[in-house]
Amino acid sequence: MAKIAVEKPFADVKEALEEQGYEAQLFDSDEQISGFDLGVVRTLNDGNVDQFDFPVVSIEGMSIDDVVARVRQALEPA
Repeated sequence: MAKIAVEKPFADVKEALEEQGYEAQLFDSDEQISGFDLGVVRTLNDGNVDQFDFPVVSIEGMSIDDVVARVRQALEPA
């Protein structure tokens, strides 16, 4: 299953993803991370768009269910 980085403090999102079978790990917004299949962040901006070496989903304005659906969609093969 996919390995997902979730920006702190979104432990509820991490737990929801784990319930769906994903491996999820919290990270600090200023932390340099790599080795994940996807990231979930509060919002994307010019300051953090180049911070990751994997695709990132912004959860701004979404419910937890919406985030899980968006992650699932982002990880589907094209």
